[in-house]
Amino acid sequence: MGHSGLKVSVLSYGAWVTFSNQVGVDAAYDIMKCAYAGGVNFFDNAEIYAKGEAEKIMGECVQKGIKDGVWKRSDLVLTTKLFFGDGSQGPNDKGLSRKHIIEGMANSLSRFQLQYVDVVFCHRPDTNTPIEETVRAMNYLIDTGKAFYWGTSEWSASEFDVACRIADKLNLQRPICEQPQYSMLVRDKVENEFLGLYERYGTGLTVWSPLCSGVLTGKYKDKIVAEGTRLGVESIKWLKDRKLTENAWQIEKAELLIPIAKELECTRAQLALAWCVKNKRVSTVILGASKKSQLVENLVCLEVAKKITDEMMLRIDKILGTKPKITKSHI
Repeated sequence: MGHSGLKVSVLSYGAWVTFSNQVGVDAAYDIMKCAYAGGVNFFDNAEIYAKGEAEKIMGECVQKGIKDGVWKRSDLVLTTKLFFGDGSQGPNDKGLSRKHIIEGMANSLSRFQLQYVDVVFCHRPDTNTPIEETVRAMNYLIDTGKAFYWGTSEWSASEFDVACRIADKLNLQRPICEQPQYSMLVRDKVENEFLGLYERYGTGLTVWSPLCSGVLTGKYKDKIVAEGTRLGVESIKWLKDRKLTENAWQIEKAELLIPIAKELECTRAQLALAWCVKNKRVSTVILGASKKSQLVENLVCLEVAKKITDEMMLRIDKILGTKPKITKSHI
């Protein structure tokens, strides 16, 4: 993971939308076992996912796996993210204040049935809390054994830079990674904005939505959302509305990838995931399959990645037209 000593699998598995909304404990356990058997050791979560239920389900799965001898706790890299809260309505039940970070972490660990997570993320920047307060609080979690590392999610390059500078000044641990959205269709942050951070701080990346919420699979070609698909989940109806209206261009772009997928003898989903894997800045690509069969199919992308040449990457850039222009550093 970046310049840290933490070793994470190229592919990982995330609980967003899936756990509780689409699968319960038994199905989640089957998926996690399948992922682990396929080489995945990194499992991503957040306090807000299904208002804490996703952490409970993952925690049950982890404990069951330990009991069944499938894995040891040390075999897994488990994460959570703090900021949005778990649905509680108190004035301090969200944000990145010292109070919420410490109390929110305690609540997450209770739901997980764990003594610690491996990485805790700041799920969003908090404009109401000084970054120094957040840096100190995240280091408190590390010093008290509640987490081993910390990172950020959807922070700007300048915010990440400030956090690192404060940590250096106070002789505290920097964030080791950022968790941004990244796919063939969403590229600017990873390929442009964060460029100055990789060499300066060794920033790792745990990227989410590599299939652009399923758009890159081609399943929404006719803007029809089938029951059981990610955009069909009622709790994220806002995402469905966004993908089918203001971001409808993404659906059209996905159709342009059919010839490349045929050439590689793979699905468009495998192609999209393999494309993310090819970026050496990416530490791990987070998958979100709701069925074991989907996960098995997605894991094949590692073999597809081996077949993608530099020439083919250039062809994809030309076909999609989504490669960002490199601008001056944001930091």
